[in-house]
Amino acid sequence: MDNLSVDHLIGIKDLTKEDIELIFKTADSFKQVINRPIKKVPSLRDITIANLFFENSTRTRLSFELAEKRLSADVVNFSASSSSVKKGETLIDTVNNILAMKVDMVVMRHPNPGAAKFLSERIEARVVNAGDGTHEHPTQALLDAYSIREKHGEDFSGRKVVIVGDISHSRVALSNVFCLQKLGAEVMVCGPTTLIPKHFHTLGVKVEHDLRKALEWCDVANMLRIQLERQDIKPFPSLREYSMMFGLDKELLESLSKEITVMHPGPINRGVEISSDVADSDQSIILQQVENGVAIRMAVLYLLAGQRSGATI
Repeated sequence: MDNLSVDHLIGIKDLTKEDIELIFKTADSFKQVINRPIKKVPSLRDITIANLFFENSTRTRLSFELAEKRLSADVVNFSASSSSVKKGETLIDTVNNILAMKVDMVVMRHPNPGAAKFLSERIEARVVNAGDGTHEHPTQALLDAYSIREKHGEDFSGRKVVIVGDISHSRVALSNVFCLQKLGAEVMVCGPTTLIPKHFHTLGVKVEHDLRKALEWCDVANMLRIQLERQDIKPFPSLREYSMMFGLDKELLESLSKEITVMHPGPINRGVEISSDVADSDQSIILQQVENGVAIRMAVLYLLAGQRSGATI
């Protein structure tokens, strides 16, 4: 079996192009599995995976849990809101206690950037980063790129992707930039000046503040949510004004000179970054992203666990 070049999935930055392509190839097999009547495979039987979520999550948490169960792993769910973290327990103590229960892998979401890296350096178990603050969200970037590959073909060279919205507070944006660039795509970010970090152009991405120009340039538009919960100061006067300047509606979509693919990592604020008729249109692949999320996470868990135990599909 082919192996990944890493022991943990902390960020896309650590992966090679070959790693990403191996994950995609493995996800192809698992996508067939989850679309057949019997959706389970015994690949990770006797592997125990702990899902540690120190931050709220719906899609990512359900997607990981479903991926683990489809692989026949034993699953332990942990939510910070109902745990001893509320009583002042530190991250490393929480994890050591869980590891004392003999867990093989840890999937963790944490509000602090670098939490997954910190953990991976201190424990034996494999660590998968399910989002660390505003830093990275590697499985989201992988499923986004996998969804583009499914729609537009395996060759990313010359493919143009624009990421629109709250770039400053988005871990999805950073992971997507790294992933798409490694695959050979051209990347642009678009949003208000107050929501694009000053240094972002140094990553080799184009920066645009006019939504129409960005959409005319791209093949794929990934519309990000405005993360009000991470904003200390208001970066724009009102959501209504943001929506007028950077919201994608059907009228704008249909006025473009070519048909583009619309994506969204969720949760969607309908009527803010994207209108309902765009989210539910034929050009949107939002629900395909959710389906692909399970296959990608199955592939990641399978490949990381296989480096420990020689798992088979």
